Amino acid sequence: MDGTLLDDEKNLPADFWKKEAELHEKGIVFAIASGRQYYNLAEKFERIKDRILILAENGTYVVHKGKEIHVNPMDHASAVKFLQIGRTIKGAHLILCGKNSAYVESEDAVFLAEMRQFYKKVEIVADLTKVDDIVLKVTVCDFSGAEANAYPYFKAFEQDYKVAVAGKIWLDMTHHSANKGTAIQTVQKELGISFDETMVFGDFLNDMEMMKSGKYSYAMKNAHAEILKASAFVTQYDNNENGVMETITQLCL
Repeated sequence: MDGTLLDDEKNLPADFWKKEAELHEKGIVFAIASGRQYYNLAEKFERIKDRILILAENGTYVVHKGKEIHVNPMDHASAVKFLQIGRTIKGAHLILCGKNSAYVESEDAVFLAEMRQFYKKVEIVADLTKVDDIVLKVTVCDFSGAEANAYPYFKAFEQDYKVAVAGKIWLDMTHHSANKGTAIQTVQKELGISFDETMVFGDFLNDMEMMKSGKYSYAMKNAHAEILKASAFVTQYDNNENGVMETITQLCL
């Protein structure tokens, strides 16, 4: 989604709905793989949500045609550990991403405005460690820079958990096996779609495993340097130039 399908103003390509309909007519399944909350994505793609795949929360929650087909949660104790560490990072804001809602402690107006772009269901609570919900991920919002500032606090946990820089200000912690690539592999088995029949697009480090899940892996022209290295191809155009739909049009339509 962000930095890939959407432009920098968070707009879908002007021809998106028409081109998705053409893909559907050809029997090609369109999937949205994002760190965003499921409810946010379901609202944005309301008119087609009953026929597409939605891989939300970095692949921890997958829905196909409105039916839940994959959940990869984090245990509560691990979530609490990451929340407690996150609280020690000066200026950082925390999000506990649950199956039913996203939860925050901060009432900072700038933070809330930023995070509500990606989360539709949000609850402000007194203590995140006491939330009763299935935990999909713990997210840190760090306006000073997630990769340089927040990431070092969690780097030591990479052997046992998935720690992913998901954007300039976003850092996500999930179950060790939870990522967009694992989710796509689950979908491939479920729907009988092969590696050779899969095309993926990504731009940031939380897309790394996804780059290995399809033969036609495309890094956006504007992608992080590591994603450019990991992909098989690079789009001719960036996210502000309709790079995803231009590539799909050339190769699939």
